[in-house]
Amino acid sequence: MEPIRTQLRIVAGRLRGRRLDCVVHEDLRPTPQMVREALFSILGNAVPDRPFIDVFAGTGANGLEAISRGASEALFLERDTRLAADIEKHLKKFEVLPLGKVIKTDVYRWAERWIPPATPVNIFLSPPFADLEKRLDEFVELTRLLMEKVPPDSTVTVQGESGFPEDRLPAAEWDSRKYGRNMLYIWVRPLENSVPSESI
Repeated sequence: MEPIRTQLRIVAGRLRGRRLDCVVHEDLRPTPQMVREALFSILGNAVPDRPFIDVFAGTGANGLEAISRGASEALFLERDTRLAADIEKHLKKFEVLPLGKVIKTDVYRWAERWIPPATPVNIFLSPPFADLEKRLDEFVELTRLLMEKVPPDSTVTVQGESGFPEDRLPAAEWDSRKYGRNMLYIWVRPLENSVPSESI
C-alpha cells in the first residue's frame, strides 16, 4: 500500500469538523470515520468526564474524538516518534493540549507498570497488523491485563478487521459489532455484586 496523505475529521463535540492531517500506509490504517462514530455512539454517556486511553494511538483521532466529546483527559500511547509528535501538534493546533498527554512507549511494557485510577476509564486498542502477526500472544495478554486492572464500569474496546482472531480474545461478555470489514469488540467491567450485562 503506497502512502496516501489524507485528512481525518472529528465527528462531534467541541472540535466537531476539525481535521487532522495524516499519512496512511500499510502500518497505519486509522479507524474509519464510520467506525469511530459508531464507537462513540455506543459508549455514549460513558465518555464525558472520564479518562480515555488511546492504545496504539497512531494518528490520535480516537483520543481527540474523546476529548471533543467531553472526556476528562486522553492518554495517547504511541511508540513511533513521528506519530507521537503529530499528535502533540494537533493537540496544540486544536488548543486542547492540557487535556491530552502523549507517551512515547511500548504499550506492552507500559501496561505492566500502569496504575489505574479509582474511577472508570475507557480504553481503546487498535493493534497494528504487525503486532497481530508477530506479537499476538503479547497482545492477548495486554488485553487481559488491562481488563484485569480497570475499575468496575470501565470499558475496553478492541478494533480489528476481517480475519481478526476474535477467538483469542480473553473470555468475557464481548459486545461485537461489524462495520464492513471492521469489527468492534466492547467489554464493560461489571459493577461489583452485579450481573454482567450483554451490552452497553
